[in-house]
Amino acid sequence: MMNSVMDRFTIAASAVLFSASAWSFTPTPDPDPTPPPQPCQVDCDFTRGPNPTSSYLEANSGPYSVGTVRVSSSVNGFGGGTIHYPTNTTGKMGAIAVVPGFTAGESSIAWWGPRLASHGFVVITIATNSGFDQPASRATQLSNALDYVISQSNSSSSAISGMVDASRLGAMGWSMGGGGALRLASGARLSAAIPLAPWHSGSNPFDQIETPTMIIACESDSTAPVGSHASPFYNRIPASTDKAYLEINNGDHRCANGGGSNGGLLGKYGVSWMKRFIDRDTRYQQFLCGPNHEANTAISEYRDTCAY
Repeated sequence: MMNSVMDRFTIAASAVLFSASAWSFTPTPDPDPTPPPQPCQVDCDFTRGPNPTSSYLEANSGPYSVGTVRVSSSVNGFGGGTIHYPTNTTGKMGAIAVVPGFTAGESSIAWWGPRLASHGFVVITIATNSGFDQPASRATQLSNALDYVISQSNSSSSAISGMVDASRLGAMGWSMGGGGALRLASGARLSAAIPLAPWHSGSNPFDQIETPTMIIACESDSTAPVGSHASPFYNRIPASTDKAYLEINNGDHRCANGGGSNGGLLGKYGVSWMKRFIDRDTRYQQFLCGPNHEANTAISEYRDTCAY
C-alpha cells in the first residue's frame, strides 16, 4: 500500500514538473532570412599599384594607362556616358559611377573618370535622363550605371570583359548628384561614396548611412552653402560610420569637379578614399588619418572618424 501511494505521488510530481517545464520552454527564434553580408574571408587582398606617396597621388595621373568606351544615350536607366578603364593591369577591379548636378552634363564631372581609372578602377561618368532630375532620381541612375558596368564586365564581347568585381562598388556625384550619392550610400550596395558639394532639400535618410563616405565641400559655395548642406549632411551620418569632411578654402560650387589648382588635392584625397574602402588598401590610410590636414592652406576644414 505504501509503495502504491509513493508511486502515485512520484507520477503526480513528475507531471507537475513536466508541465512547468513545458510552460517555461523558450523556442529558438527563426534565423534571419536575409542575413547581412559577411566580411571578406578569402582572397581579400585587393591592393594594386606601387606604394603611394603624396607626390604620386597629386600627379596628373596614376600608374595605369586609360582606355574609354562611349555609352549611348539610348541606354536604359541613365543618360549615357563614358566608361574609363585601366589598360595595362589585370584582375578584377572595383567600379565607380559618377553623376553630375542640376542642368549639368557629363563634362562637368568627366575629370574624375580618367583620374580614378589611372589608379586601378573601372569608372563610368554619366549624363542624366534629364538635367532637372532630383537627387532621388540621380541615386537610381547611379545604381543603374553600376548595373550597366557589371553587365559589360559579364559580356565576353566588351572591352571591360571580366574586369569588374561586383561586390566592390563606389559612387560619386556633384551638387544634386552629390545628394544622389548620399541617398545611394544610405543603402547596403556601396563600399564607398564621395559626394562633391552635395545639394539636397527636404527629409533625407542620411542618418542610416553605413557606407564609408567622404564629403568634399566648397567653403564659399553659394549654390549649396556648407552651413545648410555639406556640413549638416556630414553631421547626420552616424559617428559609427567611417566618414570624413574635406572643405576646400574659398572654393565655389565647382571646386570639387577636378582640374585647375585643386586637381592634386582632389586626386590625393579622392583616390585615397576609394583605395582604402573599395580596395581595402590600408597603405592609403596615412593620407586620411594622422596628418594635420588644415596645415595645407587649400583646406579650410577637415573632420574625420579616424582611425579607419
